[in-house]
Amino acid sequence: MAKVLRPIGHDDELSIVEHLDELRSRLMICGAVLVVAFGICFWQNHALLSVLNRALPHTSSSEVRRGLAGVPSQSAQERDAFLKMASAAAALAASHHLSAADRAAEAQFEQAALQAARALPRTPTTAQERPITIGVGEPFMTTLTVCAYFALLFSLPVLIYEGYGFVIPALSREERRAALPLMTVAPVLFIAGVVFAYAVVLPPAVHFLQGYNSEQFDILVQAKSYYTFQILTMLGIGLAFQLPLGLLGLQRLGVINGSTLTRHWRYATVIIAVIAAAMPGADPVTTGLETAPLVVLFLASIVLLKIADRRAAARAAAELAQADNGLDLT
Repeated sequence: MAKVLRPIGHDDELSIVEHLDELRSRLMICGAVLVVAFGICFWQNHALLSVLNRALPHTSSSEVRRGLAGVPSQSAQERDAFLKMASAAAALAASHHLSAADRAAEAQFEQAALQAARALPRTPTTAQERPITIGVGEPFMTTLTVCAYFALLFSLPVLIYEGYGFVIPALSREERRAALPLMTVAPVLFIAGVVFAYAVVLPPAVHFLQGYNSEQFDILVQAKSYYTFQILTMLGIGLAFQLPLGLLGLQRLGVINGSTLTRHWRYATVIIAVIAAAMPGADPVTTGLETAPLVVLFLASIVLLKIADRRAAARAAAELAQADNGLDLT
């Protein structure tokens, strides 16, 4: 593998077999990274599931699942009753119409009622909802699915890097100088997209989707569909954050430039909205939260392409001037 993955220059000529050997070696690296990432994710599956469950709305207790939202628990009802008895006893103990012995008895009863209220177990006011599973093997299979998704999520920067590493030898020295920074930026953009999806998109999206018309439904969240929605959303937004790199690549190929993006920004906005609607969660909240960063990235891409266009024009002017100087000397 070390021999196959040696530094390859643009002028090196490799046979089909050598190209296939390099591709095989890079695929083996990708497979090894995926296996290691899956093992680590399965080892820490409880932590991963807890991280995903944080986006679920908080409820009063598990009684909400039984349709008892807003109904006080048995302990709370008993505590209120004891507090009312203690208040009534305190009022009687302060009354001048009772004898001293009766007032003392009422005062003792007040203290007993207060102690009984304090002794009752306190139920937590908020508890985090957890998704449900249906079937005997679903908890295990859902855990494996979540671990596989997270393994792909964590390994994708390495996979992107290996993909760029396989393509870069085919580029010229100038193209390689432009592509090497992209190899560094691509994983960073992907991680930024995943973090943005988890921190900004998922909480309001889940709250909106689960809470919509909640008074008309007995809402239960199935684990498999819930985790799939979250992971696919993070993957989709992480890949969508590669938009500037894709546009820069098209600019390098001569397909587009900064002026093209500026002239057709309306069409680009519609295309971005369609891409966002095609991602998981086609509701207005999720779609809006997915569209906003893509529009910002598109505007940033216009600035980057304009800078790249100026640099390309400056290089072309310098080469033309150098050629004119060469003609004058001859």
